[in-house]
Amino acid sequence: MFSENLNIVKKNISDALNQTGKSINDIKLVAVSKTKPVEIILEAYNLGLRDFGENKAKELKAKSAELPKDIHWHFIGHLQRNKVKEVIPVAELIHSVDSIKIAGEINKRANAIGKVQKILIEVNTSEEETKFGLSTVEQVNEVAHFCNEASNLNLCGLMTMAPFTGNEKILRNCFIKLREMKENLNSNGFNLKELSMGMTNDYEIAIEEGATIVRIGTALFGKRNY
Repeated sequence: MFSENLNIVKKNISDALNQTGKSINDIKLVAVSKTKPVEIILEAYNLGLRDFGENKAKELKAKSAELPKDIHWHFIGHLQRNKVKEVIPVAELIHSVDSIKIAGEINKRANAIGKVQKILIEVNTSEEETKFGLSTVEQVNEVAHFCNEASNLNLCGLMTMAPFTGNEKILRNCFIKLREMKENLNSNGFNLKELSMGMTNDYEIAIEEGATIVRIGTALFGKRNY
């Protein structure tokens, strides 16, 4: 089943990329493996996937200890300060930096183990109260400048979660807003490459609007049992 799902997702990604003139090398597929057992992740690994996303520090730490060392782990959940020390040794990329306080803690913990941590700033482009992330251009600029000056942080780009809706205009506007924020930062001396946006419900639209990373769980693994 996973193999069939993966083929469908890859075809959809390819079709969306054809609309943009970009190639498959311009997009990274992160398989969101939260709540899924290591056996299923290993099945995905054996089909060629190397990027997996987790949203809990404890689960990330446990799975990374059991699975192949060449997996690139993405931390995609809300990150609390007291969990940073568990995430830093494992995560290739942290998608959810949403304050100077968290950025500072990541920088401190990364420095302690001699690592430069790749990060993304999370932006709440949907303006939903239930979502984490920065909500204004000013906030994003402030955190971006802090990250850029921190010795052990590598700010790679921005991340957002669109609302769960079938309204294409709303989805597209969320992704456009994130892309424009990245362009604004780059016009002011930053060199951001990544836009982590697009999930099972909306990844084709996200790709059309400039996503470089899509985070897909349900379309690959099926519905979750919480």
